[in-house]
Amino acid sequence: MLTPATAMSRLGTDSTFEVLARAKALEAQGKHIIHMGIGQPDFPTPAHIVEAACKALKDGHHGYTPAGGIPELREAVAADIAKYRGVEVDPDTVLIAPGGKAILFYTALMFGEEGTEVIYPDPGFLSYKSVITFSGATPIPLHYREESGFSFSAEELLSLITPRTRLIILNSPANPTGSVVPRKEIERLVEGLVEYPQVAVLSDEIYSRMLYDGHEHVSLLEFDDIRNRVILLDGWSKTYAMTGWRLGYGVFPPKLFEYVERLAINCHSCVSTASQYAGIAALTGPQDDVDRMVVAFDERRKRLVAGLNALPGFSCQKPGGAFYAFPNISDTGLGSKEIEEKLLNEAGVATVAGTSFGRYGEGFLRFSYAVNLKNIETALQRIGGEL
Repeated sequence: MLTPATAMSRLGTDSTFEVLARAKALEAQGKHIIHMGIGQPDFPTPAHIVEAACKALKDGHHGYTPAGGIPELREAVAADIAKYRGVEVDPDTVLIAPGGKAILFYTALMFGEEGTEVIYPDPGFLSYKSVITFSGATPIPLHYREESGFSFSAEELLSLITPRTRLIILNSPANPTGSVVPRKEIERLVEGLVEYPQVAVLSDEIYSRMLYDGHEHVSLLEFDDIRNRVILLDGWSKTYAMTGWRLGYGVFPPKLFEYVERLAINCHSCVSTASQYAGIAALTGPQDDVDRMVVAFDERRKRLVAGLNALPGFSCQKPGGAFYAFPNISDTGLGSKEIEEKLLNEAGVATVAGTSFGRYGEGFLRFSYAVNLKNIETALQRIGGEL
């Protein structure tokens, strides 16, 4: 009898992909499904990025690259961080990875082990808790509260730190809520973290370019007091509609880089060469397509939130970033998983239960508005007909 390691039982799965699979199965039966579950831009990758990848292949870039990534891409990442975050980073501390999830996984493995604790957002991206638990560490949820705009309290976060805390994971703009943590809260957190020099921080900033209503993105790399223990996670999937290219990056403190590079060498060796050249074109080329996507997302955001608030039993705050709405559905009398299944099976609208993102997600439902306005209108009509 085959017996996998005990640690495998601690590794979760991605509920958004499970919903997608169920939705695809219904489509195969002839049912029309509106996909508002998966977090994937519905725009094509900009043409100049595709052309750069094709040129790289035609030019013979078919082999392995350094584990950290080709120097030109690491330099482009450093220049992009300086442009959009106002922070100088050494290209030699940038690790190019096959998606942002790899950076999350490697960081969890670097810091997590039995007897340690890792603080993470709840509700939050579902892989956070999964990889923390897999590493052997104890996951400690940080409640992102609806009454504070799905931000966190710096005071509450600091109160969760114990002598066993090794790592804090933060995310802004956030998945699944679309919330943006205000600068004042981050400044309070940084001030408090000075007292805990043994605690590292992984800052997931994958949605940093998707902001609305004048919201400001504040990167933890800005703060010199904790800069030597901040790990930045970002990538190309969301900003440039490159989900299938599998391209992300992490910026690590110099003293940690050798460890993450070792993990990369042992796990994925290096990222697809053509994807890396595409990444250079994305960062250094025209940004018009990015701007157009954000304008379109903003229009969809406004329509979806207004429509959700008009539904019986729904109450939805307006998200400040990303492309998700996270309405409170408690007054429908249905649980999060129950309403997810009802909307998929009866209304033909794929969403994701708030409980997929943590225990504090009960009573909420995540909608991705990375779908066109026509589909949003149809989805709202269908949902209204089932409530």
